[in-house]
Amino acid sequence: MPPLKASIRLGAILLGTRVVAHGIVTGVVSGGTYYQGYSPSFQFANPIPQVAGWSSPEDLSLGFIDPSNYTAPDIICHLGSIPGATYATVAAGGTVVLQWSVWPSSHHGPVIDYLANCNGDCTGVDKTTLLFNKIDGVGLISDTTAPGVWASDQLISANNSWTVTIPATIAPGSYVLRHEIIALHSAENANGAQNYPQCVNLKVTGTGTDSLPSGTLGTSLYTPTDPGILFNIYTTPLSYSVPGPALLVGNAQATSAAASQTPAPFANATSTLVASAVASAVASPSSLTATPSTSASAVATPVGSSTTATEAVFASLTSASPTTYTAVASSLSVPGSMSSTAASPADSLPSACPNSALTTIQKKASTLNTDASPPDTPLPSGLTLNEFFAWLQGVAANMFRDGQGPSVKHARAVRL
Repeated sequence: MPPLKASIRLGAILLGTRVVAHGIVTGVVSGGTYYQGYSPSFQFANPIPQVAGWSSPEDLSLGFIDPSNYTAPDIICHLGSIPGATYATVAAGGTVVLQWSVWPSSHHGPVIDYLANCNGDCTGVDKTTLLFNKIDGVGLISDTTAPGVWASDQLISANNSWTVTIPATIAPGSYVLRHEIIALHSAENANGAQNYPQCVNLKVTGTGTDSLPSGTLGTSLYTPTDPGILFNIYTTPLSYSVPGPALLVGNAQATSAAASQTPAPFANATSTLVASAVASAVASPSSLTATPSTSASAVATPVGSSTTATEAVFASLTSASPTTYTAVASSLSVPGSMSSTAASPADSLPSACPNSALTTIQKKASTLNTDASPPDTPLPSGLTLNEFFAWLQGVAANMFRDGQGPSVKHARAVRL
């Protein structure tokens, strides 16, 4: 890919994270170990990091799957999803903490988790053959005032994390955990629900005997007219049924346990990892160009320890979490023009991206001949980061309008 187009597409990822801000699962904690998840920035890395999270390289906007695509493969693990290359290990009866980069408070809805046996190696599994079993499903928690308190609100209050228990009855083996938020803020309209599925490969250990020989295909989990899909959250009183198949027999306690989500230790682990990486980057800017490691040890890290600068900076650039950036800012003594406070993720970006890199992008961007607005003239000196993002948004919009973007067929996915 030409360097200029790669720079603009990377900028579009950053912009999508900042403006659309729907989020992505950036990693999981299981058995006290942190496993890095997929990042859209991986497509610009060489070699690509090997992680347990399924990748979705076509989903540059961090968008959604709508009900019109419930019978298409994209609903299974998201747009053009590809199996993860490694596994997160969890004992049956143990928990997996899934960390989202961010989740908008306006996007109320249920949080649902499914488990499917790969019957072999998950890293090359055909996702259309997976049979999913619901192991967790939390929807409306309180309807005192519209639009109510939802599972997604609990996720936000727990530092954008969700804890799911793997049933103690599950037999040892390789499984796919399908974790999903369904945003209902526009669900009173046909095709208004927004599904955000994320998948992670799990290696389950223990003495359970249930290998989940049956289940529901991902393309058969929902229909556009299900009561939990076509639903108006702005009326009271509310009565809501979590969509999808019935909860796995013997796991009925999962919904009550999940409904009382508390801030997980993962949030502190994330802050530690990013802070360590940015500190290294400030001390040695050349570390930002280091090649990401493909070893399992680079992406399976005990909670609280550091990882490579490149991997954590990738995570920080695509995780617009105020909690993470505040932790980074409070952990560093930054020199020169770098701010020691983090008023917003956008204002904090220079701490993880040197001025020289931004200058390079600006200089390259100023050579574009585009009719996009904001300006198509060379960028003026002294341009602020927010002004640059505004210009970049216009360039990205022009690219997608002209059919140059990778996700044109899902252009609706950028809807807020």
